[in-house]
Amino acid sequence: MGFYRTLLACYGPQEWWPGETAFEVMVGAVLTQNTNWNNVERAIANLREGDLLTASALDGISHEALAGRIKPAGYFNIKARRLKNLVRWFCEAYGGQIEQLAEVPQDRLREELLSVNGIGKETADSILLYALGKPTFVVDAYTYRILVRHGCLGAESSYEEVQEYCQSVLPEDRELYNECHALIVRVGKEHCKPRPRCNGCPLEGFEHWVEEG
Repeated sequence: MGFYRTLLACYGPQEWWPGETAFEVMVGAVLTQNTNWNNVERAIANLREGDLLTASALDGISHEALAGRIKPAGYFNIKARRLKNLVRWFCEAYGGQIEQLAEVPQDRLREELLSVNGIGKETADSILLYALGKPTFVVDAYTYRILVRHGCLGAESSYEEVQEYCQSVLPEDRELYNECHALIVRVGKEHCKPRPRCNGCPLEGFEHWVEEG
């Protein structure tokens, strides 16, 4: 837990994921693929302006109109298609009701999300953790890079191996997973870049990702 406490002491609570509703978080999880959050915020603002941040509204809008609204997020045609796939599944399987979705066991729901065309592991886990409060650790490029560079895992490690490692060294707690992942993103953006900036990094003195104590 030393790693987590060090980052928290340095950066403070990140209050992630920003979103007014669980459904908005689901939408953001798709829009944030391969782009930065500032672009996602602009796209979500466009959807909010058009009263489109409900499952029924997104299900009813045309692909072309949706793509135009989310253009700031990049890859807008691809993301429009992925959003439509997600919303169609959500409406058909759960009536577009978050309450029904949240009642589904985590493992089963993850399998269902992964069966939706365009929803990968990171997006599915982001929806589970941030939108639905399920205790699963989200693995992204920052997580992978930090763990490999600190010698915790090999460069060939799979998504599941990285996730299993994170969940083995941290107590199973959704709020902890939430905050820890958000802090990883923060230090990843500021220091653990493709070309690392180790000088001044809060984790500079850590041999391993999680230290005892």
